[in-house]
Amino acid sequence: MGLGSQRVTGRKASILVAVYLDHQAELKRFCRARLGAAADLDDVIQEIFFKVSAVDPAQEIQNPLAYLYRLASNVILDHLRGERRARLRDTDWRQAHQTSLGGEDVAAAADAEATVISRQRLALVVAALEAVAPPARQAFRLHKFAGLSHAETAARMGISKSAVEKHISLVLKHLAVKLGDRR
Repeated sequence: MGLGSQRVTGRKASILVAVYLDHQAELKRFCRARLGAAADLDDVIQEIFFKVSAVDPAQEIQNPLAYLYRLASNVILDHLRGERRARLRDTDWRQAHQTSLGGEDVAAAADAEATVISRQRLALVVAALEAVAPPARQAFRLHKFAGLSHAETAARMGISKSAVEKHISLVLKHLAVKLGDRR
């Protein structure tokens, strides 16, 4: 049931509500012409009705029809400003968080297949590392995973920088043999 067929109950209906109900069809055409096809006309019409019904019936309005159309213009303007703010906010977010290539958004996250392949490859690397001697494994992890330099790794492990380089070289050779080129 549309708003035009409902009666305002609970208090004496204002003249403004009566004018709204009498001119609802024209008011819809007025709003549609200003909003365009993309806007949600029903939401705007409903908001106008709520504002009209909230006006105190004791309030004297000299020209209710002009008041109604002024109210409709203000609601339309608020609606269009809100849509514009939302578009700008979405554009700003997209520019800050998305990568575009040729005007099309490019997903920053890897697709599901690439993620599964990467996890499988990581599991193979971890398994291959378990077969390496503990000091070589520790040197490799500190350098490659923790991001320490050879000198920092040597200091952390209490061994020479040359020993760290030999451990890492040994692990890399072991991984190359175990994993091969599985890309």
